[in-house]
Amino acid sequence: MFKNITIFRLNNALDLSLEDCSESISRARFVPCGPAQEKSSGWLEPRGHAHGAMVESVAGQWIFKFKTESKSVPSSVVKRKLDEQVRKIEQDSGRKPGKKEKRDLQDSIRQTLLPQAFTKETTVWIWLDPENRYVVLGSVNQSKVDEILTSLSDVLPGFTCMALETTTAPATAMAAWLQAQESPNYFSIDNECELKATDESKAVVRYARHSLMSDEVAQHIEQGKRPTRLALTWRDRVSLLLTDTLQLKKITLTDVVFENQATTAAGDDNFDTDIALLTGELQQLIPDLLEILDGELRREGLAVAVAA
Repeated sequence: MFKNITIFRLNNALDLSLEDCSESISRARFVPCGPAQEKSSGWLEPRGHAHGAMVESVAGQWIFKFKTESKSVPSSVVKRKLDEQVRKIEQDSGRKPGKKEKRDLQDSIRQTLLPQAFTKETTVWIWLDPENRYVVLGSVNQSKVDEILTSLSDVLPGFTCMALETTTAPATAMAAWLQAQESPNYFSIDNECELKATDESKAVVRYARHSLMSDEVAQHIEQGKRPTRLALTWRDRVSLLLTDTLQLKKITLTDVVFENQATTAAGDDNFDTDIALLTGELQQLIPDLLEILDGELRREGLAVAVAA
């Protein structure tokens, strides 16, 4: 559900009950694309039950689900159709269509072909922690993150949040750990890393399945390369990639987390169990992550979503 995440902090406690929140979200329910519509997005029932709650609460954590459906017509097809129509106009009238006419033809071709286009569907999970005021989006795509935050601010009264920032930048901290060849508290450094040069060369060095506790890695950092992502494991329970933008990728719960979990019978709904396990681990991981980056940096006036 949450393999890659971007973390935000609510500016203020959300003054809405779960029921009110669900009702508000339902006003922006997902509706599939119409025949000539290129894109549609909105909210789904997290459990996948028709007419169910639009926001689910599991162990006090609120869970949302956002869906986008898009259609695209290959540009090569549009160009071929356009060339055919341009040639026909030239043959029939002896004139060449101008730029505006070509644009109009191109738009008309695209609209004609849209009903035949294949659709692409994406869903993103959102987790809101009312007590700690975390807003966690299951995406690291900036345009998708912006779209979801805009929708939340449109439908939830008083919703505003800020990107989570730390006193020490992740790239600075990761460079220090690798240069000292020491893992930070609570975390162990694993065997994957990406280093990028900050000069005009933009050189990139990637390590995979390779020990990072080496003079070679430290030398790259001394030469001016900075880590953009680093594989870590938190308390032997969660493995992840930390990025220089404080996003977490490739989040995986280790076997340790499941050792004392009762086996779920085949066919049972694992929704509550999966949510409770993952959010329970991340609720503890995030404060430890903030601590090794010297704490959260609070800045006024950087709200990333503005209430309607």
